[in-house]
Parts: sequence; C-alpha cells; structure tokens
Amino acid sequence: MLNKGDKVSVLDDAIDGIVVEVKGTDVIIETTDGFNLTFKSSELIKIENSDTMNVNFNKSRIISEKEVAKPNYTNTEKKNKKEAPVPEFDLHIEKLVKNHKSLSNFDILNIQIDTAKYHIEFAIKNRIPKIVFIHGVGEGVLKSDLDFLLGRYDNIIFQDANYQKYGQGATEVYFKQNAK
Repeated sequence: MLNKGDKVSVLDDAIDGIVVEVKGTDVIIETTDGFNLTFKSSELIKIENSDTMNVNFNKSRIISEKEVAKPNYTNTEKKNKKEAPVPEFDLHIEKLVKNHKSLSNFDILNIQIDTAKYHIEFAIKNRIPKIVFIHGVGEGVLKSDLDFLLGRYDNIIFQDANYQKYGQGATEVYFKQNAK
C-alpha cells in the first residue's frame, strides 16, 4: 500500500516521483520534473532509499513478468508488385556471351545494346515498373549509347542508380505506364 510522501517509480516508464495523493486505486505523484501524474497503484513500485539497486532489479523482473510471449507464426501474406525486387541486368560482355575474346569492340557494343533493348521491350510488354542496367564505369561508351537508346522511348525516365548499392556503373529505368 502506498502512502502520501512515498518515493515511487513507474513500472513501464522511466518516471520517478513522490506520492501526493491516493484515491482508491488511483495514485497521483509529483515527478522529479515537477509534473503531477495519475497512475494505478499496480503501475507503481515503492522505492526505499537504502536499497535502490535492489528495487531496480525487482522492477526489471516485474516488467519481464508482465510481458506476454508473442505468438510464433509465419507471414503468409502475398507481397504486392510494388514490393517485388527490381530486376537487374548486367550488360558486361562476359555475362552475356561465353566466348567474347574473338569479338571486336563494335560487336561487343552491339550485343550489349541489343540485350538492353530486349529487356526494355520485355519490361514494357509485361508492365514492369522499374529495371536496373549494370553497365560499369569504363570509358562511358556503353553508358552513353544506353542513354541514347533510352532517350528514344516515350514514357521512360532514367537516371543513375543508387550509388551506395551500384556505384557509378548502373542506370535505373522507370516506365510510366497507363492502366489498361
């Protein structure tokens, strides 16, 4: 039982204070900051001056006893299309063909641009909202040709991809699509 003048601590908050008034199960305390707050007596614990360390231990034990175990279940909700991972397409030639040593630079660039064109058309056809092309940094020839290709499409916005994830060698492509 709490009495006027007792030092108390709130179980679920970092609030300490002195009991000002007791009205049945309601207890009004004046906090160390000077505010008067009302709590149920079950939400408070009496602090004794000589044994505050023991009280803090008891407080944490009481709080852990009050916690209810959360049910363990798996989330079976389907993710919507906005949460689907963004398709990434690596345009490095070693990722596209097995033997690239015999190809000229012109042939390599044509294979890379044709691959990018295929993925753009596929994304438009299948209403994919966003894709990422990984082109690398290099001398910038592939990036400039990719930018030229993307500029020829209507309803496409493109920009450098997330620097933290891809560095400077990637381009994000957004498709503005009308609902059918």
